[in-house]
Amino acid sequence: MRNINQIAIVSSMLISLLSCSSDKDVDVKPGTVTNPVEGNAANTTYKPAFEGQTRISGVQTNTPYEGVVIATTLTSPWGITSLPDGRLLITEKTGTMRIATTTGVVSSTITGIPAVNSAGQGGLLGLCIDPEFATNRMIYWVFAEATTGGNNTAVAKGKLSVDEKTIEGATVIYRAKPANASTLHYGGRILFDKTGFLVVTTGERSVLETRPLAQSVATGLGKVVRITKEGQPATGNPTFTQTGALPELYSIGHRNPQGLALNPVTNEIWVAEHGPRGGDEINRIKAGANYGWPTITYGIEYSGEKIGAGIQQQDGLEQPVYYWDPVVSPSGMTFYTGNRVPEWQNNLFIGVLSGMHIVRLAIKDNKVVGEERLLASENQRFRDVTQGKDGALYAITDGGRLYKIDKK
Repeated sequence: MRNINQIAIVSSMLISLLSCSSDKDVDVKPGTVTNPVEGNAANTTYKPAFEGQTRISGVQTNTPYEGVVIATTLTSPWGITSLPDGRLLITEKTGTMRIATTTGVVSSTITGIPAVNSAGQGGLLGLCIDPEFATNRMIYWVFAEATTGGNNTAVAKGKLSVDEKTIEGATVIYRAKPANASTLHYGGRILFDKTGFLVVTTGERSVLETRPLAQSVATGLGKVVRITKEGQPATGNPTFTQTGALPELYSIGHRNPQGLALNPVTNEIWVAEHGPRGGDEINRIKAGANYGWPTITYGIEYSGEKIGAGIQQQDGLEQPVYYWDPVVSPSGMTFYTGNRVPEWQNNLFIGVLSGMHIVRLAIKDNKVVGEERLLASENQRFRDVTQGKDGALYAITDGGRLYKIDKK
């Protein structure tokens, strides 16, 4: 176990700030609004649709805080959520779950989970617990399922045994079809909304043959879906009028949405999704809306070629609340509702992979008004972040670490 003292954290902040395009010395005090935290050149010459949509001014946390590594023995953790007693339930990509205490004691593996295809970006992915978990012990999770024709993004549920060693009665309740041989872009986050329905993100599976299916209402790829605990379409879903529209669809036009959270002020669904080369997005999800992929995007192909017509705006297609170019690869995220660090209230925290830090986005009236990079000096791919019952943030990394981030 290793503590990160406040001096190290402030130092990492200064390093991030000094990487900005200004060549002047920077004298930064906690809480100061600074130049944008991203100083590297963009991959494109695309212009934002509105001021503040990208490269917003940097902000810094005024309250002294620290990040503490409380466990290092996890194996490729992917999703994390809190249990009613304050412990943390964690998925591991290879197909098991574990329970960790907030002091870093990690359980043995929990078995009984249907086989996952862990190749590529697949495996055991996001999870959530039933709102009535204290009495029914039900868990819901997303996973990459091998099937005829390739792999699906699938949703399953099961009951955690009393001895916490296995999942009982595991059942697949939903599959995002069609299956494809690709092992990329599964999406894979899941949560309960305030009305008791499950919200799930699915990816468009990356390959050129499936990419256009993000725009098809007749498929489950590249979507946000809203279903019951039994996997049926939720009541109150929007109606898509095109032929063959699936009733479980809530929004369409997504690429690879690996972040999902409820805004604590509005109860609206927010999503973070991977762009290609440039164009990572934060989206505020509206029922029945089309988020544009691959028709519009702020990114380009990895080859450098434009995607489609190379446009970023089109009538009838939603703009992201915020985007990054170059990418940071946003993954799991959560809104902070604690009071331990007052200036974090209702801010969005996102674990990022290629960026190797945790993003803090200050939000006002559904617009991003400031960005901060936390724990950048750790050199970790932050896969997911959640708020614990104690009000602290807990984050997991691809390298197997579990962090507690809290007021010092």
